[in-house]
Amino acid sequence: MTATTGPHKPAQPAPLTWSAAEPRRFERDQREITAAFPDLVYDAEGAGSWNGILPLWPFERPQPAHLTDWTGTTGLHVLMVYRQAYPMAPPRIFPLDPVPEPAEWTQSRWHVNGDRTLCLLRADSLWTGRESVVDLLLKAAAWKVEYALMKHEAITQMSDRGIVEDDRFDHFLTRPPAKEPTRSSLTTPPDTARDQQDAGSGRSC
Repeated sequence: MTATTGPHKPAQPAPLTWSAAEPRRFERDQREITAAFPDLVYDAEGAGSWNGILPLWPFERPQPAHLTDWTGTTGLHVLMVYRQAYPMAPPRIFPLDPVPEPAEWTQSRWHVNGDRTLCLLRADSLWTGRESVVDLLLKAAAWKVEYALMKHEAITQMSDRGIVEDDRFDHFLTRPPAKEPTRSSLTTPPDTARDQQDAGSGRSC
């Protein structure tokens, strides 16, 4: 007796990645990020990511004299993770050094989301999909400076627009800090294996 087999099922096509669906945007990001942040390294796994250290002061105005007394000598180490809904959904940016403490997550004054990503948009509607991701990375670089000011207790709330375009905190950085910083504790590495919800929540931070 010969066993019969069921009908042949054709192999399912691989899901289309955002970079294949948006080749011009992919090329634009590659060009812009490598020009602005040459120390970042691209990894094509999954939806793609960039990992590396941002410049300490990549802003147009002069670097304050005592900046490194507050921040140390290196910029923010980041992991920027794309989502398959990009560019309609912004990438997630994880700070790897310094790492925010769990108590600082979800507090708007620290600009950190509950998944430990940086909250760099005052509202999700400010990201339309046409913006350059370089602007988000500049905001991430500025976040480290404001984070240092928070840890030294020079300020109690990060600015709405960020140091990229708001110089109101620059005067603190023209002199050494008066207090030692409170210390951050390392937490578990970010979970980048799964896409989080791509729909915006309308949050503000």
